[in-house]
Amino acid sequence: MVKLFSKTKKRNTFSRRPTTLFRETAHGEKPMLESWQPLKIDKRLAFIVFAFVCFGLIFTYSSSAFDSTSYFKRQLIFDGLGIAVALFLSQTYLPLQRIFKPIWLMYGAWALLLIVLFTEPIANVHRWINLGFFNLQPSEVAKVALVIYVADYLSNVQGRLSKNWKLLLKPLVVSGITFALMMKAPDLGTPMLMGAVVVLMLFVAGASLKQLGILFACSLPIIAYQLIFYAYRLERLLSFLNPEAQAGGAGYQLNLSRLAVGSGGWFGKGLGNSDLKLEYLPAAHTDFIFSIMCEEIGLIGVLIVIFFFCWLLVRGISLARVSKNGFNSLLIFGLTMTVCMQAFFNMAMAIGLMPTKGIPLPFFSYGGSSVIMTLVMIGIILNVAASEAAPKARRLDDFSDYKNRNR
Repeated sequence: MVKLFSKTKKRNTFSRRPTTLFRETAHGEKPMLESWQPLKIDKRLAFIVFAFVCFGLIFTYSSSAFDSTSYFKRQLIFDGLGIAVALFLSQTYLPLQRIFKPIWLMYGAWALLLIVLFTEPIANVHRWINLGFFNLQPSEVAKVALVIYVADYLSNVQGRLSKNWKLLLKPLVVSGITFALMMKAPDLGTPMLMGAVVVLMLFVAGASLKQLGILFACSLPIIAYQLIFYAYRLERLLSFLNPEAQAGGAGYQLNLSRLAVGSGGWFGKGLGNSDLKLEYLPAAHTDFIFSIMCEEIGLIGVLIVIFFFCWLLVRGISLARVSKNGFNSLLIFGLTMTVCMQAFFNMAMAIGLMPTKGIPLPFFSYGGSSVIMTLVMIGIILNVAASEAAPKARRLDDFSDYKNRNR
């Protein structure tokens, strides 16, 4: 594993035995039941997330209230549900991990990705399963499951990847199946995002640059095929290279997005005063909410938002560095990179640094699956970090008795 995680141990340290519930006592004394106490979650990470949730609700309301308040009300429910799940996982994830093996999570994610292909299309794509009260997006569930699986596998082989190509096959096959099912939806943005996350996890686990370079070269024909087979993707790429030439067609969204970003100036037009959200910029409350933020709060306000995402990135990497075993390091790193890279991809798309893709801005874009699963990732990070920081008598896992796992 590279220097980023030089403080971690090399082997996955998940114990399958039950958590000890009794205090250690002197010889001859009866053991006393150890009362459960909640883990102390990382205050800085919790503050960042709380700020994101609050700002996200504000901009969901601002970008959609001209139509109705239904989006804001539903987003409020999604945030409340996501926070509840995050708080639950922040105290219970590691014990649950002993029960549900990572590969089982992948099987469940694959099942959802298969089911969605047989549902009624929404906007000509098969990406959502209608559950009545909201539409479940299986790709959001698959992102979390894939990071957990890859972290679990790599924690057992880290340090040996660069010397043995065969060790790369299993995570690459699992990732390939996941990406193939996503692309059948069709969805190219999520596979590209998660492909970048998996590559970074391989790198910090010890894969060589030569191996990663060959993997990238092998993926180019697949990307080229996806661009050629789906003509609208090629048009979108060409419009990205010269959006003014197709201002009324494929470059329409990008041109209006850039107009919104530029018209905000230094300090913006003020909350609720965006002009481009008034039926001009499509998906103003979802994929292009960052453009509306630029228009309303200006460059100074947006820099504050970017600072918070950078703070989240730095805090997540810091927690990964001090983790006491490889699995926890890779898990925190992978989940942190998933959230932050998705945010930076969305921002880059809005300002024209990347072709337009349906990638939401975490915590801000309207959508139940995205908000809930983003908060699920935060809950897992909080639990892993808090469990390692807790005194040994209060830990939900024993980090010392793992030497025989997966042998």
